[in-house]
Amino acid sequence: MSAETTQRVVFTILGLATVVVVIPILFVVGYIVVQGIGVINWTFLTAMPVNGMKAGGIFPAIIGTIFLTLGTAIVCIPLGVGAAIYLAEYARENWLTRLIRLAIINLAGIPSVVYGLFGLGLFVLFLHFGTSILSGSLTLAILTLPIIISTAEEAITSVPQAFRTVSISLGATKWQTVRHQVLPHALPGIITGVILGLGRAAGETAPILFTVAAFYLPRLPRSVFDPTMALPYHLFVISTQVPGMPVGIQYGTALVLLVFVLSLILIATLIRQRVRARRPW
Repeated sequence: MSAETTQRVVFTILGLATVVVVIPILFVVGYIVVQGIGVINWTFLTAMPVNGMKAGGIFPAIIGTIFLTLGTAIVCIPLGVGAAIYLAEYARENWLTRLIRLAIINLAGIPSVVYGLFGLGLFVLFLHFGTSILSGSLTLAILTLPIIISTAEEAITSVPQAFRTVSISLGATKWQTVRHQVLPHALPGIITGVILGLGRAAGETAPILFTVAAFYLPRLPRSVFDPTMALPYHLFVISTQVPGMPVGIQYGTALVLLVFVLSLILIATLIRQRVRARRPW
């Protein structure tokens, strides 16, 4: 077989593989949009649920999801990026750092229900935070940290070593080099990791089931020590626990959650492209 024929065969196989992956995704997204778009209106997005959640809106669940995402970001971004900086720039390469990296990779693959039980035992019961936004945010932050640390460390180590060498040779300290040379150029990759982690956190059900989510609340939370409704758990509830729930509301809720997560990804993509355009290489 000639090289040209081999190339055509490989390209064909890769193209078919892409189609096999993309078509189911488009089908699922398209089906959710078709089924749920009919109920999306201003009232649905801004009203409280009524009539046993069979009517009204999903405003408390949207607000709760935003609170949990912001709380998760406040905790996990500084910790995750800080840990990545230490592992990439300061930690000595030995068996201990290799073990830590292996643990971080394995933590990223642990089922989310395990994190939920951990959050229940530590934050809800042991620290007496109760079923609250604080407990849920801390649990989601722990779930998100492995993703942020891994991607941020990879982004930092991808910055050319020459930037560090030149900066230090000009008299800059290690931290000045990291702050002014390494981090700005690693920012696109760090942003990608942060948004991927937050996107996962926003769509998780099991961790918030144990730590924060409420079946129904007649009002919005007033502090971080209050429970809250959240889109993933609300979708689970109205799909499995409420008899006679209109299908449109179920798919409408799923569509709002999907748009929320995709919006995070879109924002991250725009920021990453803008920052990447300024890189000198």
